[in-house]
Amino acid sequence: MVEQDGTAAEARHGDDLAGAFGGNVRRRREEAGLTLEQLSTRSSVSRAMLSKVERGEKSPTIGVASRIAHALDASLSDLVGAPDAAAAGVAIVMRRNDRPVFRDPQTGFERHMVSAAPGAGGAEMIVHHLPARVSTGLLPAYPPGTEKQLVVLAGTLTVAIGGISETLHTGDSLFLQADTDHGFANPTDTPCEYIMVISRRT
Repeated sequence: MVEQDGTAAEARHGDDLAGAFGGNVRRRREEAGLTLEQLSTRSSVSRAMLSKVERGEKSPTIGVASRIAHALDASLSDLVGAPDAAAAGVAIVMRRNDRPVFRDPQTGFERHMVSAAPGAGGAEMIVHHLPARVSTGLLPAYPPGTEKQLVVLAGTLTVAIGGISETLHTGDSLFLQADTDHGFANPTDTPCEYIMVISRRT
């Protein structure tokens, strides 16, 4: 019963974070001095979709959310609502139920921010859950100098980047330069889970 209550609390927390996504998009857009039309042009996301996202009427897919984030020169974690980075020398704990979570409403893909102090040391750590037979599709290129490292915790993961496709199994790891379009897919009938570290060289 305790586990069920915890799961329900986590789901409610995820829903709250998803609802905050639109407000963060609007705030970042206004801070950048962009109109909805200008953001639409930059992101290749329709003005109507952006308007619904900002009002919290529509939850974007991972592909749409990534394009919005890149167009705003922000990370997806920024828009989901990452916790503030820790001050130097201070230890910070983030409980499981406090994780910022992004859920793709179409595929069930989940992106869990697990960095208690994102940005500290120039990196952030994320756990991805890919349901059976689900793909993120191609995600937009990150700024030059962005690198991703991942390790598969369970299942099988196919990574597409730069015209190359690599298949990873439980325990396999991969490094990639993320400054080109890339995507992740689970080609099997069982769920896949992997940890990803995103770092940005300056």
